[in-house]
Amino acid sequence: MERLKLATVWLGGCSGCHMSFLDLDEFLFDLAARVDLVYSPLADVKTYPEGVDVCLIEGAVCNEDNLELLHQIRARTGVLVSFGDCAITCNVTALRNFLGPNNADQILQRAYIEGAGLHPVKPALAGIVPRLLPRVLPVHQVVRVEHFLPGCPPPAPRIKEFLTHLLDRTPAPGGTSLKFG
Repeated sequence: MERLKLATVWLGGCSGCHMSFLDLDEFLFDLAARVDLVYSPLADVKTYPEGVDVCLIEGAVCNEDNLELLHQIRARTGVLVSFGDCAITCNVTALRNFLGPNNADQILQRAYIEGAGLHPVKPALAGIVPRLLPRVLPVHQVVRVEHFLPGCPPPAPRIKEFLTHLLDRTPAPGGTSLKFG
């Protein structure tokens, strides 16, 4: 049986979903025996590869770097999973949306000037801070998503159940067939 190519991605969020993924404990050994982790913040891979079967996407789409990576992921991946509430609803990351559209200057002012200690300064060089999008967006508003794995973060047993169904290619809870590649 061919091994599943699995990726995990962290966009705008707190990394809680990846921490919950690590809470799979011993199941991680079973998972490692059945998948190749080809891209993840847990691995030292710099470029998102071609031919990924499944990608768990944590976090909301907050900036241009997130947007560019997400389009690349969609083009190179069979099945996308919105992994956690930030990816599904934007959750806490969308609090800045209440400030109205085009609030990037206001956000940067608060973070780098008003909230700074001894040396308040906004990063001005290109490429230091990714350009913020006018609004924080859930993943499914930017690209097609096949599955949603809710929770803040999703508890490890829920992640395990989902991945077990995925690996066994059996219907997921609710009868949704997990198809990839």
